[in-house]
Amino acid sequence: MFAVIRTGGKQYKVASGDVIRVEKLPVEAGATIDLEEVLMVSDAGQNTVGTPLVAGAVVSAEVVAQDRNDKIIVFKKKRRQNYRRKNGHRQHVTVLRITGIKASA
Repeated sequence: MFAVIRTGGKQYKVASGDVIRVEKLPVEAGATIDLEEVLMVSDAGQNTVGTPLVAGAVVSAEVVAQDRNDKIIVFKKKRRQNYRRKNGHRQHVTVLRITGIKASA
């Protein structure tokens, strides 16, 4: 069984037991959250696609940690102008472990 969820403006295909890194969510590590923006649920070949969301479907997840991604280097340069700028950026993320997928009742 798997589901397609939407969080942080992105879509993720998840199954029970998966660990995913999503945009930062305002929850503490160790807490349990329910992701209710479920776009699709597939159970043994039975696909349920929402319009746009599947009514009553919920994906439960446990917050493993609040973390930061690897550093992204932002480098700007204009040739022959002696213009160079180098910046780094680390995005805040929430690490989730999917504990269960509940299709519509």
